[in-house]
Amino acid sequence: MLANSNAAANLAVKDLARAKTFYEGTLGLRQVDDMAGELVVYKSGDTVINVYHSEFAGTNKATAVTWNVGDEIAPVVKSLKSKGVAFEHYEMPGLSLDGDIHVGDGMKVAWFKDPDGNILCLAGE
Repeated sequence: MLANSNAAANLAVKDLARAKTFYEGTLGLRQVDDMAGELVVYKSGDTVINVYHSEFAGTNKATAVTWNVGDEIAPVVKSLKSKGVAFEHYEMPGLSLDGDIHVGDGMKVAWFKDPDGNILCLAGE
């Protein structure tokens, strides 16, 4: 039923202006819509990410968005780190830490948070 339909990620934030600075300035996403200062839509590849104002921002303790960056993971991590992004380090079975990148079984993963604590992920190979 939904196999051929596009999906969107939804991220709750407390301060939309601060979120716009992060998602546009730090991550380099392009805004494609702004709905009355309550919702900003960003284009990311062939998908969209909806960033919206909510009192429940930052309450999700799981990964909210993952970008598949392939073999560009190391340069992307380096670029984000140069912009002040702090990466999260987790103890995970089967993964070892190489700098800020978790490595194991043919995959590489790096996690970081937006200003509201939403957990964002870079996945590579």
